Amino acid sequence: MDSIKKLKIEDIQNQFTDPNVILAMESNFFIYEALKKQIKLEPQYRNLMTIDGIGKILALTIMLETGDINRFNKVGQFASYCRCVGSQRLSNGKKKGKGNTKNGNKYLSWAFVEAANFCIRYNEHAKRYYQRKAAKTKRVVALKALAHKLARASYYVMRDDVPFDSRKLFC
Repeated sequence: MDSIKKLKIEDIQNQFTDPNVILAMESNFFIYEALKKQIKLEPQYRNLMTIDGIGKILALTIMLETGDINRFNKVGQFASYCRCVGSQRLSNGKKKGKGNTKNGNKYLSWAFVEAANFCIRYNEHAKRYYQRKAAKTKRVVALKALAHKLARASYYVMRDDVPFDSRKLFC
């Protein structure tokens, strides 16, 4: 893969003889160069990868789907956009309806649930938090609660441009 990234347009014309292969390789080369210019890895990408459970793909997904983090004034707005908070309306402890559950970004919702699943595997504090929640309620609700915590942590990591600190999240 690295040898393909190092290719230059002249190398393609010298290495291949079939005009169809040359055309295909040149097309892919130009697409690759255009994508390199368009997709810039922000500093927040590096910091997102410090969160347990978030790897390269999830960090890219979160970074690109979020856009400019400063458009969210508060962490609650970001968590709501990530579909990590409920939309029930309660009055005196009784359910009185629910809001629009489809508001927000479904890809961020997916990314944080995936991150929560991985975080349970690799972070002992997260695993204990999940087990405490799962003992009191359904496992899906416990997983979504952990996803909500990760979304909140991601907001601060991206906004403040700092690495993740597990002790702050699970104290």
